Amino acid sequence: MRSATWPSPAPSTGAPSPPLVVLTSNRTREVHDALKRRCLYHWIDHPGLDREVAIVRRRIPAVSETLARQVVAAVQRLRTEDLVKPPGVAETLDWVAALQRLGSPELDLETAARTLGAVIKYREDAERVRQALDRVLAR
Repeated sequence: MRSATWPSPAPSTGAPSPPLVVLTSNRTREVHDALKRRCLYHWIDHPGLDREVAIVRRRIPAVSETLARQVVAAVQRLRTEDLVKPPGVAETLDWVAALQRLGSPELDLETAARTLGAVIKYREDAERVRQALDRVLAR
């Protein structure tokens, strides 16, 4: 930012320089070009299997290693499908939480089909995934 747009020091904080602002986006909404020109970009890929399992086990400590690995492996396979909205880590956590709430010790075909709404958010994606669910759950 130019100094003309940011008086120094910042009146509300007494800071001698403008604040550093971090914006995150999952590209669901368009960001105005004027804002884009003022940004530096850094893209972060989804975590690998072991890292995502560690995230799940840290956020949901009561989950078994087996269930965490089954769900993460299935989600990672779903990310390779041609989906409108591939699931992120938040959807992985939602799915694990739903399965735990139902008392499911493992991710089987029937339970996955019943809880698919925790991980897939678009109807078109759900229909596509239901047809391939046995392949997605293949171990």
